[in-house]
Amino acid sequence: MKVLGYFIVAVLAGYIALCFAMYFFQRSLIYYPQPRSIARPESTLKLPVDGADLVVTVRHHDGPKAIVYFGGNGEDVSHNLADYANAFPDHALYLMHYRGYGGSTGTPSEAALVADALQLFDRTHAQHANIVVIGRSLGSGVAIQLASARPAERLVLITPYDSLQDLAARQFPYMPVRWLLRDKFESGTFAARITAPTLLIAAENDEVIPRSSTDALHARFAAGVASLRVVSGTGHNTISSVPEYTALLRADK
Repeated sequence: MKVLGYFIVAVLAGYIALCFAMYFFQRSLIYYPQPRSIARPESTLKLPVDGADLVVTVRHHDGPKAIVYFGGNGEDVSHNLADYANAFPDHALYLMHYRGYGGSTGTPSEAALVADALQLFDRTHAQHANIVVIGRSLGSGVAIQLASARPAERLVLITPYDSLQDLAARQFPYMPVRWLLRDKFESGTFAARITAPTLLIAAENDEVIPRSSTDALHARFAAGVASLRVVSGTGHNTISSVPEYTALLRADK
């Protein structure tokens, strides 16, 4: 009996230690900062924000139209510059490198990323009246919060989720994720506030974001605001490799 008691105590101690480790290192499981592959001066905008200096990969273009883009948790957004420039020849492009990514200083967190997104939008909106906000994967959670607070012309959410907290709870079913997680990205709670025309683009074989999560998010928008399109034969990281993806981005641009 005494041995059993020691065993139970050891198991509980190990479980508590694991919970502490998850709490303190959780952001290393969410954010995977990447270097920037395109660093030409003419393609780089420096944006000072509270507590950091951000790098934004840009394609300057005069006129009212612009795109503001937020990438995935392990994405170098500058990789999109050429494709987006070809797809949107009459738009200025602003691709934000999160804190810690691509030369941006600071440490990423949900609150910081959303605050930075608002500052980037406001700076862009001062020069361009019509802004399309695009967010992919993790960035869909940033984009939807931005569009709930600012006058986006259109919102595009690529491989989006309803709640990062729910996804984490599914991935770690034996951990008290809902108590431990600091960056919850509850996109569904912002959907009802969106009035801009919204397109959700899902990958047919997404191995990261379950379709049920995307469907749940879609259902939270007001009637007539959002539509959902599924790109056949693609996965979470291959969705952008087919022509249908670009066609969907350009639709009603």
